[in-house]
Amino acid sequence: MLVPIALSLTGILEPSEAFSYFGDRWVVIFMGMFIISSAMFKTGFASQIGDMTVKVAGNSKFGLMILVMLVLGLMSALLSNTGATAVFVPVVVAVCLSSDRSPKTMLMPMAFASSLGGTLTVIGTPPNGIINSVLNESTKYSEFGFFEFGRVGIFLFIIGILYMVLIGYKLLPDGVPEGSHGFSNNHSSEQLRSDKMWVGLLIFLFVVISMATGIIDLQVAAMLGAMLTIVTGCLTIDEAFNSISWTTVFLFAGMLSMSQAIEDTGAALLIANMIANVSVSPLIVLAVLFVTTALLTNFMSNTATAAVFAPIGITIAESIHVSPYPFLMAIAIASSCCFITPIATPPNTIVLGPAGYSFKDYFKAGWPLQLITFIVSMIIIPIFFPFN
Repeated sequence: MLVPIALSLTGILEPSEAFSYFGDRWVVIFMGMFIISSAMFKTGFASQIGDMTVKVAGNSKFGLMILVMLVLGLMSALLSNTGATAVFVPVVVAVCLSSDRSPKTMLMPMAFASSLGGTLTVIGTPPNGIINSVLNESTKYSEFGFFEFGRVGIFLFIIGILYMVLIGYKLLPDGVPEGSHGFSNNHSSEQLRSDKMWVGLLIFLFVVISMATGIIDLQVAAMLGAMLTIVTGCLTIDEAFNSISWTTVFLFAGMLSMSQAIEDTGAALLIANMIANVSVSPLIVLAVLFVTTALLTNFMSNTATAAVFAPIGITIAESIHVSPYPFLMAIAIASSCCFITPIATPPNTIVLGPAGYSFKDYFKAGWPLQLITFIVSMIIIPIFFPFN
């Protein structure tokens, strides 16, 4: 809230504009999707998916890792990746403890898969919504489509799973953390509305299909789905209200005003010119934007980082007369693919306590994947989103 307040008091933005982003279409979309995601968890569908996943994997260590990463990543593309990770934690911890396997070897791969899965769709993670909102505000450019982020994300998702199975697991710590046993009973303790499971699932499928096909506008589809979960009894009004991550909503809306201010004051142009002047090619600019965004995101909110860099990406593209889409895609991907600290993304933070990880554990297992996502992005992004 201090961002729009400061921008209003200093006269950088008119108060009406500074606070207008709380009604931004992407704020509305994410509010709706938080509620729909909660219905998937409250009706027991998400928990059932988790149970089925570990049952199918059996006692195979690598089978469990691959299947959990695959299922959680796909769930994170369509649901809240924070909620999906939270649902899987007690299931996976319980399975690990019952088979004398350390949860430390499973929870970090889960968190990484959740972040990578968010890059598959426009609703998978807030930075994707930020990028589209900035594109929409510019009026010159069309937004990315529902699955367009997935053109790059699918490669990163598959390579991320392969990395953890072939190399990453060797870099994970071992040993059972204190307090892990407390998670074994949490999964079944919550009262679920199992009789509403199929109703919730049908609402969810209706919303996703509507968004993917464009039959209904994204914000209308999200809010219609949210209202249907209440009308049909999947959630109560209080549960729907509490399911919204208000931290994300306020951060999202507040930082969008900062994004506009960076553009209006010429700060974006100043930074863009600095980067453009020291770069000899669009590919170098792409690399600089990716690395800078990823480094900052590892130590601050990925939503805030995306909001700051999105207008800079557009301004750089216009100053060197190339398409802004590869730069914005790099910023979106770099904002989500951060693995070297526990505060980089919500999934990273969720598994910190249950697994008893240290900062060093994230860096040790995460830096190779951070490097891999950078290299793959530099190859894939210009192919699907050319500079000209």
